[in-house]
Amino acid sequence: MSGARLRVTLRAGLPGQLRSIRASVHGLGLRRIRDSRVVEDTPAVRGMIRRAQHLLVVEPV
Repeated sequence: MSGARLRVTLRAGLPGQLRSIRASVHGLGLRRIRDSRVVEDTPAVRGMIRRAQHLLVVEPV
């Protein structure tokens, strides 16, 4: 997916989540609720998104 990008937005808080889920969210560059980042669409990023999909809103850019 060369050049494909995704906008990822954190829609819920991290307290009470597993450490691995919190690490995935921080790895995406998200720090607080309603924080958004545009990231490359790679298998590694897809894995982090899948791990925390219940906390994120993902849309193509």
